[in-house]
Amino acid sequence: MNQREAVIHVMTENGGYATLKHLYEHTLKVPGVKWKTKTPFASIRRIVQDEKYFFKIRPGLWALHEYKDKIPFSGDIKEDAPKKKQDEFSHSYFQGILVEIGNLQGFATFVPHQDKNRMYLEKPLHEVASLSSIYTFSYDRVVGIAQTVDVSWFNERKMPDTFIEIEHSTNFLNSFVKFVELRDFNANFMIAAPETREREFISKLSRSAFESIKQRVRFLNYERVSSLHSAISEKIAIEQNL
Repeated sequence: MNQREAVIHVMTENGGYATLKHLYEHTLKVPGVKWKTKTPFASIRRIVQDEKYFFKIRPGLWALHEYKDKIPFSGDIKEDAPKKKQDEFSHSYFQGILVEIGNLQGFATFVPHQDKNRMYLEKPLHEVASLSSIYTFSYDRVVGIAQTVDVSWFNERKMPDTFIEIEHSTNFLNSFVKFVELRDFNANFMIAAPETREREFISKLSRSAFESIKQRVRFLNYERVSSLHSAISEKIAIEQNL
């Protein structure tokens, strides 16, 4: 079995698709494959870009052509699928990716109760997040606002480290208002959104109402989210294989 066949094998075992994280964790364990390179994870990234065998579903998520109509969420990703379904898939996918990034870094992670049954690939988000209820780190009103944020990471002292909102198509303002309400905490604020929305993000954030947070809010486009997810996964996979 060669390297490409190993990637295909892992994807097939996973239902015809895989995140880079999943490929990093499992491909090097396929028996009988020689990885005569110091950068096997770069080889995996190169292999999945071979359009003869693979196609890109979302940043960091790849599938086999032969499984295009067989993967469980195929109806949500087809080009002719309703835009609402495609948007909901993207939102839940990146929500799950950001929860996993928090988990990989050792944070406790939380998603809003109204999102807990949304699907991240084949798992409901509540199975990906480590917390079933948010920590009561402040007054009820403040905690009530925090628990509506798309993804929250908490440190070992049960205090907020990072609040992340996913702005796939909405207008940023509601997210910025939440961040203003949470500005007294030493927490990071992030917006994850398509790259094409960065100019709008900058314009909306420049309003005087958001003066208190405009130096604290970071914009992460989806490709950057995927790169962060795969980079942390790669680091952990290297450490586990040492």
